Amino acid sequence: MTKIAILDDSQHVALQAADWDRLRKRGIAIAVMSEPFASEDAAAAALADVEIIVPMRERTPFPASLIARLPQLRLVALTGGRAPTLDIAACTQRGVLVCNTGGGEFSTAATAELAWALLLAAYRNVPQADALIRSGRWHEALPMGESLDGKRLGIVGLGKLGARVARFGQAFGMEVVAWSQNLTDEAAIAHGARRVSKDELFATADAVTLHLVLSARSRGIVGASELAAMKQGAVLINTSRGPLVDEAALLATLKSGRITAALDVFGQEPLPADHPLRSAPNTVLTPHLGYSSWPVMHRFYQDSVENIEAWLDGAPIRMLNPEALGR
Repeated sequence: MTKIAILDDSQHVALQAADWDRLRKRGIAIAVMSEPFASEDAAAAALADVEIIVPMRERTPFPASLIARLPQLRLVALTGGRAPTLDIAACTQRGVLVCNTGGGEFSTAATAELAWALLLAAYRNVPQADALIRSGRWHEALPMGESLDGKRLGIVGLGKLGARVARFGQAFGMEVVAWSQNLTDEAAIAHGARRVSKDELFATADAVTLHLVLSARSRGIVGASELAAMKQGAVLINTSRGPLVDEAALLATLKSGRITAALDVFGQEPLPADHPLRSAPNTVLTPHLGYSSWPVMHRFYQDSVENIEAWLDGAPIRMLNPEALGR
């Protein structure tokens, strides 16, 4: 019997988001694995007899070493457009086809909206206010919030996501400035922003939001010097990837009380229960919710079912490595 493993369904939405009965009627067994694997050994043991894996983007890494330990694997029905932690070359070498899904347009919107929600929550002390109400209190010891109108928004990375956030900033009456390694004046102006240097952005912005892809060039791009340059009371928002920010430097800065961090992503996910960020002051934290919205999940899993059906019928679609078919 063909076996499918749906991985990292931590919010328990996969089976609701698509018609998996279409595959069950073909005699396929479907297992949902919600918890992350403790190690590569645990992943190899759990997936040893699985032919089709449906990962949730890059939550579970699939390096060449793990792919080599999955003798039955034939198809990776990837959710989303890409997963940097999946070794596609190793899949191709082993004759494992990788297919992807749409949903990027929904993911961009959902992540940008969450970045803005985090900024508003930080500026208006929403988590603290909610805790006060639930404890039976009112305004006691609640810091006075700020208004975004007239403030400067600094965007690091003015791609599709950053450009959408720039529009939010304009709608809220903010001055928008931006920086990235390849940003031009013309591109910034096209999105209603002004290009500035990295130093100026961190030193003058009232809120800094990160929208870069994690790479060797961008890892640690926000370090101790950038954090030290930020204004008293500024907010740092990260809905991209945790390792963009030097975590040790961020913790030290938070303890000083100079800035607030509104974070949806972390260097290690799920964030360990004893991680110091969980108890750090001046933070608003969410568990990597950026792209996790119903429109995104519907598209991810509906396309995944289509990809699996097409592969079973011998006419695969949305292939990232069609050359794997020849192996």
